[in-house]
Amino acid sequence: MKVKDFMIKDVVKAKPNESIKDVMSRLVEKKIGGLPICSEDGKLLGMVSDGDILRAIKPIDSRIYSYLLYMAFDEGQSLETRLDNLAETEIINIAKTRGIISVSENEDMEKAVSLLAEHHFKKLPVIDHNRHVVGVISRGDVIRKIQSSIIKEY
Repeated sequence: MKVKDFMIKDVVKAKPNESIKDVMSRLVEKKIGGLPICSEDGKLLGMVSDGDILRAIKPIDSRIYSYLLYMAFDEGQSLETRLDNLAETEIINIAKTRGIISVSENEDMEKAVSLLAEHHFKKLPVIDHNRHVVGVISRGDVIRKIQSSIIKEY
């Protein structure tokens, strides 16, 4: 079996200059946990997950910094304040942009399953030879496909 047999071809994408708020809305609306960040021509620039967004907006605890004899107190920020401050931040600022692991549509499905399991990814981008996103493959897609094929056998 090949990746192209499992991948979703109608990919929900984001542009690098879209706000965190807009991407969060799309994740909720489409009921997905992550998406690729692509240039205007569809080239993969990054990946962002719901976990990346949660890490970005998590409240900041109060802290005391000591610089030898100079001390500073940082009051921290509540969740509401973090949301207000970060809502319009460009999504590319919190997305993973380096070392993105991807697969091609003609690779064996075993490779994609191994990568999903080994790296605990929710989604893998499927790219062509020019790094344009042609699909995504997720853990849920793999499980549903395997489960439906098991049911057919019995």
